[in-house]
Amino acid sequence: MLKRIFLVCCVTVGLQCAAQTAAPAAPAPLPQDPRALLELARPHYDLNDPAMKPWHLKASYRLYDEKGNPSGTGTFEYWWASPKVERSTWIRGNAAHSDWRTADGKTAYLTNGPGVDFFETKLRSALVAPLGNSISMDPAHAILKREDVKLGSAKLPCLMVVPKMDQHGKILELPLGLFPTYCFDPSLPVIRVENSFGTVAMQFNKIVKMQGKYLAKEIDLYEGQRRLLSADVDQVNLIQANDAALTPPTDAHFPSIERVSTSAGVAVGMLMNKQQPIYPQDAKDARASGTVVLQAIIGRDGSVHDLSVVSGPWPSLVAAALQAVAQWKYRPYLLNGEPVEVETTVNVIFSLGN
Repeated sequence: MLKRIFLVCCVTVGLQCAAQTAAPAAPAPLPQDPRALLELARPHYDLNDPAMKPWHLKASYRLYDEKGNPSGTGTFEYWWASPKVERSTWIRGNAAHSDWRTADGKTAYLTNGPGVDFFETKLRSALVAPLGNSISMDPAHAILKREDVKLGSAKLPCLMVVPKMDQHGKILELPLGLFPTYCFDPSLPVIRVENSFGTVAMQFNKIVKMQGKYLAKEIDLYEGQRRLLSADVDQVNLIQANDAALTPPTDAHFPSIERVSTSAGVAVGMLMNKQQPIYPQDAKDARASGTVVLQAIIGRDGSVHDLSVVSGPWPSLVAAALQAVAQWKYRPYLLNGEPVEVETTVNVIFSLGN
């Protein structure tokens, strides 16, 4: 089932390849070794490269309800001046949220109305960090699995980043897309689709070059076959390093402490909305159970902004835990009356009945 959903997303991408703004052809075939392919692609997606000139992008996006009908529209803007100076802004209806990082190492934010939901934050990473972070892909923490997906006469090389874990001493066949998976163009190190948790997929189309980096001007976000969000980059331009948009306004909040660490028990007390994970059938069949331990960053708005795997007893249990926890909602953690980010551990217990 997981692979069928994954292939549906890939086929859609494949049909749209001809419509993209093509980048120059690669001088050599893509490497077969998965880590070599990853390292070939990484420089093309380093949009935090100090050698880049200050830049700005503006994208419009649409949200969809459970029936696939448009339910709202918004804009996302991103300004970058250096690895230390940037700004992100989401505007949807009467709601607006902005985050700044300044040259002196400070952070600031300004929020009006409801906060940004999980899938809106995914748009930021899809645009400016689609390849994820290097830590989660470090050989000490993850294994890369390569599988080529055939589309007509072409094959998309796909890499799945599997966190190292106890697998009950068994070698398992893991469905493609169960963990973060990146599928590339057949001839270029260009990401065409990202899939994770077995159901969530992002498609990247109309790929262009921006200061030598790849940028998708069309992005679609799906859960299974249901579209959640679509976005179009309307504008990309160079800016001055001292652009006024990079300076937080006087009414922005400058937290004295950006992030605190709390125990799993304290975080449980903050939990407001908890979606129970689905117990995967393959884990039931294997009588696999135990605790999945995740490292989580809870944003100032109470949403889960980042997740990583610490340990887990079975691959599909880990994926199920990631999918559920990503949608949990917490009460904002207040320090001296100001909300701050929280770094914590989340334990998800899977137990089979007798």
